[in-house]
Amino acid sequence: MLSSKFRAIALGVVLCVSGTAQSSAQTLTDTLVEAYKTSQLLEQNRALLRVADEDVAVAVSRLRPVLDYIANYTWSDGNVFTSDSGEIGVVASWLIFDNGRTRLEIEATKELVLATREALRSIEQDVLQSGVQAFLQMRLALDTVDLSRNNVLVISEQLRAARDRFEVGEGTSTDVAQAEARLAEANSNLSLSLGNLAAAREFYRAVTGAFPGEIASIPQPPEIPASVEEAAAIGVAGHPSILEAQRQVRASELAAASAQRAVLPTVSVQAGVSREFREDLDDFNSSSIGIGLQGPIYQGGALSAQYRQALASTESSRAALNQSVIVVRREVGVEWANVQVARAVIDASQEAVEANEIAFEGVQEQQRVGERTTLDVLDAEQELLDSRTTLVSADVQAVQSVYDLLRSMGLLTVDFLGVPVPTYDPTLYYNAVKDAPATSTQGARLDRVLESLNRQ
Repeated sequence: MLSSKFRAIALGVVLCVSGTAQSSAQTLTDTLVEAYKTSQLLEQNRALLRVADEDVAVAVSRLRPVLDYIANYTWSDGNVFTSDSGEIGVVASWLIFDNGRTRLEIEATKELVLATREALRSIEQDVLQSGVQAFLQMRLALDTVDLSRNNVLVISEQLRAARDRFEVGEGTSTDVAQAEARLAEANSNLSLSLGNLAAAREFYRAVTGAFPGEIASIPQPPEIPASVEEAAAIGVAGHPSILEAQRQVRASELAAASAQRAVLPTVSVQAGVSREFREDLDDFNSSSIGIGLQGPIYQGGALSAQYRQALASTESSRAALNQSVIVVRREVGVEWANVQVARAVIDASQEAVEANEIAFEGVQEQQRVGERTTLDVLDAEQELLDSRTTLVSADVQAVQSVYDLLRSMGLLTVDFLGVPVPTYDPTLYYNAVKDAPATSTQGARLDRVLESLNRQ
């Protein structure tokens, strides 16, 4: 399990994002809140969870009496006479013993509900990961546009200087042409950056439901475990895909046990009352009550096939569980490596920026005394731009890789991150329907539960 110290550190880092950024700017936390609140993917899977909850109610209802009404009317017209007759009545039946088969089915259905809850937690991770991506893509696009615009300004100044030198006979038309070519390229890159910004805005709206306003600076990411082994252990212990697979295995085992008992007899009671009337006879009442024993003799091998099918399904579920563990371990290892690579790229990029800034200033000074050409200055400026762009991208990737690692560990949830938003409680609806309440008597209660869930 995750240590309380590690959880507290990560929680504190995420909660401080809003406080450290300007109040008017949208922070990463703001983005995650909107992504969670407006996600239709979450709404879809919450509804699917309620479908699974109702499966429990359906299974429970099989152990209760079943009451039906009957009503029929017949009119006949013959060559000799016509007649009519009818019947009304009530029939009840109740399964009182089936060797525990229905109880096993109920328990299997409950396990599927718990598996569906874990699947919903996986969807929550996907939604929050999209929120992180939307925020970071916006920040990267904005920073790239700023760099591109600055590059246009710098090259425009170089072009102006090249033209001035050419007019006084200190430069050549080649210098001017080279500067013009670089300016055209810079304007092209600016147009591309603006296009990427527009795409990032659309992605942000798709994730959060609205276009972004001012975007805050990139926050410090949460702390991560000290080693990849610790991270993998956390993932194996609590990743929703593994917990879902574990529930699926248990459900398959219970379903197999239920299928095994299908060959055993069942006992049920039946009762009924009716009133029959005919045109040519007096009306009469009838009632009956009985107990019945029923079991299969021969069904063409269907029951054996169903049992073998259930056993195979159990084997498949166990294999899926083992595969889930393998996938989680692999993803944790990959994302851990990505975090380390991103951090190394930041260090190298910072050194490159510092070195290229010095080189650019030096080349400019050498150009002023005639030791360097305009092309040398343009090349130095381009190298500085490239290193700055790489650093901006590395900053974004470093933060993204940390959140990707948390997702691979199963921790990218609003509870762990401390995102200040009301969370969906899956037990509310389940507790309201698990005992198969009749809509006629408890519909108002269910309506209140659904209204409460919709507000979340």
